[in-house]
Amino acid sequence: MKVALIGSSGFVGKHVQKELLHRGHEVTVLVRKSGGIEPQPGLNVVTGDAYSSGSVAGAVKGHDAVVSAFNPGWNDPELFDNFIRGNEAIVRGVEASGVRRLVIIGGAGSLFVAPGVQLVDTESFNEHVPANIVPGARAARDALNTMRSNTTLDWTFVSPPAFLEEGERTGTYRLGEENLLMDGDKPAGIPVADLAVAVVDELETPRHIKARFTAARKV
Repeated sequence: MKVALIGSSGFVGKHVQKELLHRGHEVTVLVRKSGGIEPQPGLNVVTGDAYSSGSVAGAVKGHDAVVSAFNPGWNDPELFDNFIRGNEAIVRGVEASGVRRLVIIGGAGSLFVAPGVQLVDTESFNEHVPANIVPGARAARDALNTMRSNTTLDWTFVSPPAFLEEGERTGTYRLGEENLLMDGDKPAGIPVADLAVAVVDELETPRHIKARFTAARKV
């Protein structure tokens, strides 16, 4: 496939790029500045602005799918507002481009831990998660809520598990949907390389159109 990737320099995005190229897909990355990106077979670089729907539309037009791993940066003092602004621009840009398939990688905060209770609203989350990350988790939750009413795109929203870390790629994982996956009595985790495997598997064999899923390490 021809896949456009936004956020390729981030923690998740760089692994998604690697997984896509490993499987032989043609990847176009949207970046602010092209300098310093190592040329690779199958990798195209387009300069643009993720906060501009017009720039996004021009960059992704003609692709089979778009993956957004967009994040303004955890230390952005306006993280909530910029996350929402960027996500909206990306969605509008993909809609304008004519591409229908969009996979958005969000956060774990919107996963449910009990009926009607999302992780981001729990006392434990707000006590143990660094304060600078909380606005991003809340923004990702709002972005998901907005996507649920989108009837234009064949969208999928991906929520990582509670713990996302570096680690060896195993190529295996277990899937969930709306609820936080657990490992016994503790929240589950996954190597970011295996989350990327789950993302690319969803692109190649869609199973969550207009839906959210999560993935965690197999137990």
